[in-house]
Amino acid sequence: MDARIDFFGNSLAGKVLKHINSANKAVHDSTLPVTTQELVKIRASQINGCGFCTDMHTKDAAAAGETQLRLNLVAAWREAEVFTEAERAALELAEQGSRIADAAGGVTDEAWAGAAEHYDEDQLAALISLIAVINAYNRINVINRQPAGDYQPGQFG
Repeated sequence: MDARIDFFGNSLAGKVLKHINSANKAVHDSTLPVTTQELVKIRASQINGCGFCTDMHTKDAAAAGETQLRLNLVAAWREAEVFTEAERAALELAEQGSRIADAAGGVTDEAWAGAAEHYDEDQLAALISLIAVINAYNRINVINRQPAGDYQPGQFG
C-alpha cells in the first residue's frame, strides 16, 4: 500500500501538523499519566482502523516500558484484568469519544462520571484534548492510506 500523497512532505500539511503536534505536546506535558495517554491513543487508533498510529503508539509504549501483555489486551480491555480502574475509565471515554456517530447522545454521563472519579479537571481537559487529537491524526492517516509497520520508536521526536 502506498500513501495517496506525501503528507509528511507537503508544505500545507506541514502547517496543519505543526498545530496538531503543538496540541499533542500540551497534552503530553500535562499531568495525565503518559501510560494512560498511550493506551488511549492505541485504543482510538484501533477503533478508527489507523494502522500507522496503532503501529506508532504500540511501539512507543513498548519502548517506554509497557508490557506486551497489556499491549495485546488493549482491544479487549473490558475483559482484561491488567488495567487499573482509572485506565479503564479513560479507555471507556476514548471509545465513546471516538465513536460519537455510533451513539445519538455522544459520550454518556456514566462514562464521564467514571473518568471524573479518577482524574482532576486539568487531566480531564487533557483527556478530552488527547481523544480529539488522536482522532484527527487517525483520520489524516486513514484518508491518506498512510502505510504502517516502518515506524521506529521516537521517530518524530
